[in-house]
Amino acid sequence: MLLAELEVRHTRAVVPTRRIALGDLWLPTDPAPGPGGLLLAAIVGAIVPRLDDETRDDLEVLIDDLDHHRRIAQPRLRYRFQTDVVGLDKSRHKLVRVGRAFGLEIDDHGNLLPQALGAVYAASHLSLRARTQVFRLVRRATRWEGGADDGLLAFLSAGDASSMGSRRGRGDEGWALTVLGFSTGTEPARSEILGRFRQLVRDAHPDHGGEAEHAGDRINDLAEAKRILLL
Repeated sequence: MLLAELEVRHTRAVVPTRRIALGDLWLPTDPAPGPGGLLLAAIVGAIVPRLDDETRDDLEVLIDDLDHHRRIAQPRLRYRFQTDVVGLDKSRHKLVRVGRAFGLEIDDHGNLLPQALGAVYAASHLSLRARTQVFRLVRRATRWEGGADDGLLAFLSAGDASSMGSRRGRGDEGWALTVLGFSTGTEPARSEILGRFRQLVRDAHPDHGGEAEHAGDRINDLAEAKRILLL
């Protein structure tokens, strides 16, 4: 049984230009985030572990800009988002139900990045009532480090990263958040974690005013905290 569907239109891999658009959409979000929101987040979660760190950071910035209705100058992440679909290839992603279980069908014949971009742009086209919860789920998806499997859907549906192997125990996570200066119980984005880590490592170094006697231990703690939060 089909629950939600997203068609991403994009240039073919052999074409030098980089363009994306949205094709046919069926994204039910009532009650939010609904199967449509789950599908969009699952597409992002299926793609981000296969992107390099810089691209992941840029994608999270785009997600934040779209969530807050900021003007998006084009191209973004090297792809131009447009409405014209003439001459563009298509990738179709589906969320289905098989018995009592959800199933995710990711069309991966094209390049990876435009699929994630199509999902976040589609989220920005949802009703204002649904957008907030859908973008919250999309942000959670950027924390996933596993495959495009049942674990991803369970992680997104349950909202419990610790039980899905995406993170370590809550005690470790609380310590890591504190070490990096975040409030316990929050879920900072990957880009925020990396940015805070780089700044604190710089501050801890003796060349920048850190205490030489404790610099090594401090940097080791920061590295461990970053590792825990990015697991």
